[in-house]
Amino acid sequence: MEPIPTEDYPRFKARVDAFKEVCCLEFFAQNQERFQIKKEKTISKNLERIFDAALKISNEKGFHAMTLRDLSREAHLSIGALYNYFSGKEELLEMMQHQRRTIAGRILRSAIAGQKDPLSRLRAAIRTHLYLSEAMQPWFYFSYMEAKNICPKERQAAVQGERETEQMFTDIIALGRDQGLFFTDNGQLAASLIKAMVQDWYLKRAKYARRKITVKAYADFVIGFVEKSLVKSGPATQTGR
Repeated sequence: MEPIPTEDYPRFKARVDAFKEVCCLEFFAQNQERFQIKKEKTISKNLERIFDAALKISNEKGFHAMTLRDLSREAHLSIGALYNYFSGKEELLEMMQHQRRTIAGRILRSAIAGQKDPLSRLRAAIRTHLYLSEAMQPWFYFSYMEAKNICPKERQAAVQGERETEQMFTDIIALGRDQGLFFTDNGQLAASLIKAMVQDWYLKRAKYARRKITVKAYADFVIGFVEKSLVKSGPATQTGR
């Protein structure tokens, strides 16, 4: 997968949407026996409708409170049609979480892999994480808010995902410190604070919308703020503005 450009959010969003279809088709290819419908395009389209509807309802009333009738109404698919894709809510949860985690993980890793130095990696990691959380805000919000209510297996996967992204920041900072580029007494704490700033964007999205702050403006600010904290001198702190 080629790195997704992260300076232009509309282009980034379009690529994420296209990649959702790719992941749906991959999932179908790996699990053909579980689907009663065999048309790839139909499955891809309807899975996205189902996932989007499930996230919308869950973020309004909670995943466990969501009924299949609610989902049928929101997705504009009959209850019978829903059973063509999953046997119950727990299977739906597993499918949805797997697909969304795959998308976020691949895009984030690809963006970082395309950068040569720790400062560029840190910029790319912050911007890409924020752009992903904007493009997939309902899922990021759901995964954080519902982690305590979902089944133990999915709860563990959600917590592990949070730890892995924080560790990504920690590793980048450690590399920059080893190279004499970053200066901090506690790289792990610095990474935790970066993660908290990223989470604030998707958990308190309405606050920033009221202030008319775009995701690019927020990313620029966070990157600049972090660089001022970590980089004493040397490379210019150009953030892609």
